[in-house]
Amino acid sequence: QVQLVESGGGLVQPGGSLRLSCAASRTTWGISAMGWYRQAPGNERELVAAIIGGDDTNYIDSVKGRFTISGDNAENSVYLQMNSLKPEDTAVYYCYADYNVNYSGSRRRRVWGQGAQVTVSS
Repeated sequence: QVQLVESGGGLVQPGGSLRLSCAASRTTWGISAMGWYRQAPGNERELVAAIIGGDDTNYIDSVKGRFTISGDNAENSVYLQMNSLKPEDTAVYYCYADYNVNYSGSRRRRVWGQGAQVTVSS
């Protein structure tokens, strides 16, 4: 079973920056995608950013131009650089990884990190 370990997060003032990191344990057949969801109190979990196949990225509209997702294939890691943070970015951020369970990559499983609290407040 692949495991994810998140780090980063914390309290920052509006306009500030934070960086989240997520590292996956070794996999047999590799990882096809990694990314970040977030969930604010009373809201559904939403996809913030994802990196697919190592270099294809996508973002939710509300973070475009402010957040940058990047990955390190050799380290099975993904990072989320968050700049110009706003109070509405406050949420628990969850890393995920879709890893292959067979050689061809036709079957995958998703695992989640433990979550990192991000609070944007003055």
